[in-house]
Amino acid sequence: MPLKKGKLAGWGNYPVAESYILTPRSENDSRDALKDGPVIARGLGRSYGDQAVNENRNVVLCTHLNYFIAWDDTTGVLECQAGASLDEIISVFAPKGWFPMICPGTKFVTLGGAIANDIHGKAHHTDGSFVNCVLSFTILLADGSIVTASRTENADLFWANFGGLGLLGIILTVKMQLRKIETTYFRQKSVRIKNLDHMLAALEEYDHTYNYSVAWIDALAKGSKLGSGVLTLGNGAALHELPEKLRQEPLKLHRSGKLSVPFFLPGFALNGLTVRILNKVIAFVQNSPKAFVHYDKFFFPLDAINNWNKGYGKRGFVQYQFVIPEENGKRHLTEILNMIADSGCMPFLNVFKKMGDGQGILSFPFRGYTLAIDFPVTPQLLAFTPKLDAKVLEYGGRLYLGKDALLDEKTFKAMYPRYTEWLAVKRKYDPQNKFSSDISRRLGLES
Repeated sequence: MPLKKGKLAGWGNYPVAESYILTPRSENDSRDALKDGPVIARGLGRSYGDQAVNENRNVVLCTHLNYFIAWDDTTGVLECQAGASLDEIISVFAPKGWFPMICPGTKFVTLGGAIANDIHGKAHHTDGSFVNCVLSFTILLADGSIVTASRTENADLFWANFGGLGLLGIILTVKMQLRKIETTYFRQKSVRIKNLDHMLAALEEYDHTYNYSVAWIDALAKGSKLGSGVLTLGNGAALHELPEKLRQEPLKLHRSGKLSVPFFLPGFALNGLTVRILNKVIAFVQNSPKAFVHYDKFFFPLDAINNWNKGYGKRGFVQYQFVIPEENGKRHLTEILNMIADSGCMPFLNVFKKMGDGQGILSFPFRGYTLAIDFPVTPQLLAFTPKLDAKVLEYGGRLYLGKDALLDEKTFKAMYPRYTEWLAVKRKYDPQNKFSSDISRRLGLES
């Protein structure tokens, strides 16, 4: 398989690394890739940081390994290659009345990437993370063997891969459970939120009424408006609930994105003034009066704009996502939100959610509050994030490794005390670190 050298980055376009790219067309090609030195698998590149880049080393691009293998239309169990994306699964199976159980903020993620980052969505407090819909997978190990991992077979390998950043092997096939649906629409409710007290109270009030909940927070708001924003709630719509017009095509699919950011915008385009204006626009859009909304707008609103990440310019951006425990949540969130508002780092696209119980060894979620913030990369940001890391750690929290680009090894190990358990699995299955990436070296995730 020919090697092609090129610049790669995550969705945040930071950091950028020169990597050698291989594109396998078969399992044998994937096995051959192990002969060429340390590798990391890569899907559609929607991890934000350095999870799927490998400075001066090899990256295996798996998007051509995306075939469907088996489908059971009575149980909703699908088996396919791990390079298949949620977009491809939705396009084929939503018209049949089946939908992925766990959806993040974009449908352009492969199953292998979904496992590597143990993705979660708006219903984590009820549905959990991606591990809950995966029955088993096959994985190419460092010694060239292919094994099956499930809750009962090679269970250590199964659990260590969810949130394991692709560092234990190349996932080849996945057997997963889809959810039966009557429509591709959601009943939606939007609540204008006055402040943090109101936000936390509203999350509790609607916790058992709606399966899906997510909030946009104005991270520039201070004082009595701290924590203000819009809370969006929803449940899957049954056929009989739809208005007559929507009932004519109840399993409607999404369209391809028509809008696009064709080039990197200049750095000055996103500044304090434009961020404030855009935040007001987002607040208006989020506070939608529509009672029923299509899944594409409900789950994947940003997918409507192709290459929206270029809007931050060539400097790139970091999506900083943390979770902290519910205990003392208001006090801790108040201090963190004030730190962000005072940082001068132009926080943008700020998403707030409540999470349920965690699973897996290096999986991110646990019961608590999570906030994801986009920050354009600036020298000011690079000086600020270590202070924010320290505060999150002080409050018993941690960062989402699937989006991280800046965390240091010492802080990571304090945030994820089970890392030693994960390293034991790494030593068992990959003692020579044939699977490595920039993040594995940055965080000390090597045997």
